[in-house]
Amino acid sequence: MSVRLYIGNLPKEEVERQDLQAVFAEEGDSVVTKVIKDRKTGKCRGFGFVTVNDDEHADKIIEKFNGYLFKDIPIKIEKALPRTKGAEEDGEQRPMDNEASPITSSVTSDKPAPTKRTTSNNSNNKKSRRPASTTTTSTTETSEGVQPDPRWAADLEKLKQMLAAQTTNG
Repeated sequence: MSVRLYIGNLPKEEVERQDLQAVFAEEGDSVVTKVIKDRKTGKCRGFGFVTVNDDEHADKIIEKFNGYLFKDIPIKIEKALPRTKGAEEDGEQRPMDNEASPITSSVTSDKPAPTKRTTSNNSNNKKSRRPASTTTTSTTETSEGVQPDPRWAADLEKLKQMLAAQTTNG
């Protein structure tokens, strides 16, 4: 089974796949690289992917190349998140280090998340200027397939404990 690794902090200039492939050349021919580029400018978007054959090889590459200087910039390598149906064709959407996780933002937010509303009664398909209605939904882990992201599991557990303390005190 192949494993995809996310490579972040690539320089946002002309970076070609061959440049990145040269970094991993000593790991053998089984390593395949991909640089994600902006469709309009053709410049690197600052990240890419490496595909390897197995988890053991992936861990070895992460350990060896995480922090490696590529064009005088240290690159960041980690296992890539699985693709989602809404991911772009040329790249995956990943939360940045300074962005809130969808899990923590939905738990800590005072406002309910807005729901997308489509109207079919408008003949020229213009968007309505009226605000979309919002609904409050509570999510619980009733499905076996829904698991929190392990990077946020500790924060999620703390939030759950704080919420439980508030409900018992209030």
